Amino acid sequence: MRVTNARREDMQELSDVHGGAGTILFGRLWERDDFETPFAFVHSAVLPPGGGIGYHRHDDSEEIFVTVDNAAQYTHNGRTAIVEGGAAVPLRTGEAHAIYNHTEADTRWFNFHCVVPGGEPKSTDLGDDRVGVELESTDRLPVGRLERTALAETPNLHGGKGAVFGRLVWEQEDFRSNFHYLGHCLLPPGASIGYHSHQGVEEVYVVIAGSGRVTVDDETREVGPWDSIPSKLGGSHGIFNHTQDDLELLGVAVCATKGQFDFTDLGDDLSSR
Repeated sequence: MRVTNARREDMQELSDVHGGAGTILFGRLWERDDFETPFAFVHSAVLPPGGGIGYHRHDDSEEIFVTVDNAAQYTHNGRTAIVEGGAAVPLRTGEAHAIYNHTEADTRWFNFHCVVPGGEPKSTDLGDDRVGVELESTDRLPVGRLERTALAETPNLHGGKGAVFGRLVWEQEDFRSNFHYLGHCLLPPGASIGYHSHQGVEEVYVVIAGSGRVTVDDETREVGPWDSIPSKLGGSHGIFNHTQDDLELLGVAVCATKGQFDFTDLGDDLSSR
């Protein structure tokens, strides 16, 4: 089973990222060679105080920036606002963005990147670190909140055990690429997302709180905070919370063909694995 963890101690210190301020701690979790769909990469970073990623544009790809704690100043198409974590801010093809940690504490961040069909994950730096710019209201930016109170109950998801709570924060109509969704999910103790397969979809789980037992292609192992687990085309996966604490995760799906999402439930709630 392929699992990577966004451990701070494994990250590389980088400076001047896209012309950004200060330094960041950067981790490559998955790259384009790990996927068969237009899913290009999954990266993670810790933004120390005063660190950021400069203003830049993607013409052939789209991204979702997710901060899971603290706060940061996001810039989206020239507008900058303070966004409290956890939040997910998308970037569509041809748009420009940046992120800067204006606080006195670290901000943990994930980046999901999808190219348009035939495109390459490239960027154009715009020569602006976005430090000291005028701030606007957060509602001027496209911000999807990761709020547990917004999650809806779904019993027996994919034939799973009990009820899980989830929400699609961003969906396929929000993108021009083959991103299908960014989902936010909470599994109470004893609950699971049942074992299921996708023929035309690749999906990555990222655990942001708690722990559980994930099964991918009939291999099961325990995972915990900051673990990311991909499921490739034609693969099968699911996850069970065997602990006494809530398990919180993100799920990001990319379709091989835009809008063609599929799944097949495999009749296993994973509770006995």
